[in-house]
Amino acid sequence: MIRSLIFDLGRVIVPFDFRRGYERMSERCGLPPEEVRARLKADGMVRDFESGRMDSHEFHRRVAQLLESDVDYDEFREIWFSIFLPETLVPDSLLEQLHARYRTVLLSNTNPMHFEMIRERYPILRHFDALVLSYETGAMKPDPRIYEAAVSAAGCAPRECFFTDDIPEYVEGARRMGIDAVLFEGAEKLQQELRARGVLPPQ
Repeated sequence: MIRSLIFDLGRVIVPFDFRRGYERMSERCGLPPEEVRARLKADGMVRDFESGRMDSHEFHRRVAQLLESDVDYDEFREIWFSIFLPETLVPDSLLEQLHARYRTVLLSNTNPMHFEMIRERYPILRHFDALVLSYETGAMKPDPRIYEAAVSAAGCAPRECFFTDDIPEYVEGARRMGIDAVLFEGAEKLQQELRARGVLPPQ
């Protein structure tokens, strides 16, 4: 029996497109968007940021240096957040319905700059009882430690947790921990999976 529901954030609850950020930063620093992407990927600092090994101000300083830009912190914060799209992928009403009957946990590879702004701008997050964030736990999916933190936050056995994520590797990581996990393929398919487990009533 499922007792707790665990959701990924990006491309499950909130849609995003990295190209939007690369294009915005390109306009600001003069480098082509693909060069912006290539430099950030090669440096590896985003992983450090999402693992909690640097704070937002240090990340801004290093990106500005890497891209040879004088963009200030507040402007960079808006550019960095611009990857997110306004409409959520899962309806607020669905999460509200689920939260009324189950403990809900958010499990995300993210960073403090993104998450602080997401919390400010997406009211849907009020439906989560617990937040398990990579930069706070010091581990990123598919590291077993972050799933252990999610199960602890869920307050039940791994087999009593349902988890959905848009990345197959992260779904498999959860399954290895004994969690009932499925690939996110849209809100309609998610509801089918939840009905099959008795979490939602049949249509």
